Amino acid sequence: MDIVDPAVEHYVRSLLDRHDEPVLLEMEAEAEARGFPIVGRTVGATLEVLARAVGARRVVELGSGFGYSGYWFSKAVGPGGELHLTDGDPENQRKALDYLGRAGLAGPVSFHVGDAVGSLGALEGDFDVVYNDIDKEGYPDAWRAARGRVRVGGLYLCDNVLWYGRVTGRDPDERTPAIVEHNAMIAADEHYLSVVDPIRDGLMVALRIE
Repeated sequence: MDIVDPAVEHYVRSLLDRHDEPVLLEMEAEAEARGFPIVGRTVGATLEVLARAVGARRVVELGSGFGYSGYWFSKAVGPGGELHLTDGDPENQRKALDYLGRAGLAGPVSFHVGDAVGSLGALEGDFDVVYNDIDKEGYPDAWRAARGRVRVGGLYLCDNVLWYGRVTGRDPDERTPAIVEHNAMIAADEHYLSVVDPIRDGLMVALRIE
């Protein structure tokens, strides 16, 4: 199921050609060749815009892969910021630091190998942005761990919250109930104002208001 009309998605993507930088193109090519899930250019640019909009200087990602979304967050926080990336695979750490280093974006990065939610728990203080893109079954626990770690005026962001339209009840799989639970908890949380942006596979945008 296409969330956005493919022609519209292609048009929106075409407006982002100014970001055709060598390392970003290399990361996108690797993802395509390996079938590795990345957020893609349209969501990546959206993450950067949202992080910049709240003046983010301290960001943590739950699930970073080889650093594609980190590329956009690093641009947002700048070299004097703080960006924590997490992934369970040491090879992804190596790749991320190589890519971001060659792009001149490794300055604010600390990479934590291990369980993403556990890594968040080991970090101190609040964050301007918590971004979640771990295995879908873990979404509810990720939200429970993150909701109190976002500063007032900060953002909780999460990818794949429409799950190819399965959250509507169409052709659900074993991961769908966790995503539905995750989305419902956020929508009901009076400490947050939230909306699902139906870009790509759905991006949850939740602003902490109290």
